[in-house]
Amino acid sequence: MKYIGLFILMSMLSIHQSIRAQSEKNPFGLVYEGAITENVDGKVNIHPVTYKLNGIDIAANVYTPANYDRTNKYPAITIAHPNGGIKEQTAGLYAQHLAEAGYITITADAAYQGASGGQPRHTDKPQFRTEDIRGMADFISQYPGVDRERLGALGICGGGGYTLKAVQSDKRFKSVATLSMFNTGIVRKNGFLNSQISTIQERLKQASKARAQEAGGGEIVYSGVDGITDEELAKVSTLFYRQGYEYYFRTHAHPNSTFLYTTSSLMDLMAWDATDDIDLIDQPLLMIAGSNAQTLYLTMDAFPIATNSKSKELFLIEGATHIETYWKPEYVNQAVNKLVDFYQNHLSTTDL
Repeated sequence: MKYIGLFILMSMLSIHQSIRAQSEKNPFGLVYEGAITENVDGKVNIHPVTYKLNGIDIAANVYTPANYDRTNKYPAITIAHPNGGIKEQTAGLYAQHLAEAGYITITADAAYQGASGGQPRHTDKPQFRTEDIRGMADFISQYPGVDRERLGALGICGGGGYTLKAVQSDKRFKSVATLSMFNTGIVRKNGFLNSQISTIQERLKQASKARAQEAGGGEIVYSGVDGITDEELAKVSTLFYRQGYEYYFRTHAHPNSTFLYTTSSLMDLMAWDATDDIDLIDQPLLMIAGSNAQTLYLTMDAFPIATNSKSKELFLIEGATHIETYWKPEYVNQAVNKLVDFYQNHLSTTDL
């Protein structure tokens, strides 16, 4: 058993070293396994783009299917990245896989984050993140070859919670899916696994103080993590956070990715809930999560109260943790296959 465990560990290290080596030479900055390294005629291609959203420059990647023909009509999908994540990580991985299945996909760095503009940096307010998704819809709906009547949404982790909110009122989206959904407002207010309920008022006061300092021209105060030592990582007891730090700071690290956010953002985050008005979602809904994810409770809380969805399905990936759905091939493949079936049933009116 010891040797089997060692073999698995060495295999994982080999995969991660391969990803790191690829990211260092990837011309598009992509840090996921099997990422595009060059655009080749007849294959899935990636197109870095920028556009304005409420006066802010947004950096995005559009993926087009193999043999893309701008005169044809394709279904399209917006993909919102996780908290702390950027478009070159798991959002890009899923965008590429869905493009391989025949969809035009777009994933963008949130305003104030990644390669997108906006000051102060790492502002993380839910109204901005929701607007980011609408902005992706604005842009991709005008992209050559996109059928505006076949627009879907996918949100991963925090992007999943924000996507649930966006589609409540934006009926351009004809179907919506989430992967490892993270209801950021509830977690920022109550703490992960409801571990900080007793300190809600104290943390709101800290956020209010941080905003007052900003308004007075003082230093921006940040919460979260922007790196971790091996010694600190070894002491992280929560599996979700430990695997998250390993993903973002070790195996799939990117200089634009950080867990930092302005402390003043908590004034908005802690008063926000992705499931408020979730009954406004009447589009088909698919929610995917790992059966071993410590964040599963957030999906399980949201799914039953989306009562007006025309068709909804909960799909659990057996054995997967939250972060493993970002990169582990056997889990990613299951998620992608389910997503393709879902979008084919609820987006496509013609064969892809």
